[in-house]
Amino acid sequence: MVQGTFKRQVQVGRVVLVNYGPDAGKLAVIVDIVDHNRALIDGPTTGVARQSFPFRRMVLTPLVLNVPRGLGNKALIKALEKEATVAAWNNSAWAKKLEQRKTRAGLSDFDRFKLLKLKSQRRFAVGSAVAAAKKQSA
Repeated sequence: MVQGTFKRQVQVGRVVLVNYGPDAGKLAVIVDIVDHNRALIDGPTTGVARQSFPFRRMVLTPLVLNVPRGLGNKALIKALEKEATVAAWNNSAWAKKLEQRKTRAGLSDFDRFKLLKLKSQRRFAVGSAVAAAKKQSA
């Protein structure tokens, strides 16, 4: 098999992140592929209703469940819990980055000012420690 540049294929059981609409930011699983533009997704644990959804409004994640095509709701919940998919997603760097963006977007002006001051203090402490280490080694 030739290894291509695409690492994430559209397949049944692929966990996707919805990036548009009322369910934006939620996880769902591809249950069936409708055609080249749409898939049937379901997110019983995240609140995404079973629906036909266009590929351009979802992002494929590296997580894949080993489930058959057209899987029912209860069996999908069991598969998600068995493989701890939501926990695996929450531990990923991608999810942490999205959570950090959400937190930063909710900061007030004063919170952003405090963050600026804390970063400045950290930068000063690291810089002085590096300078001391350089001076000691030389």
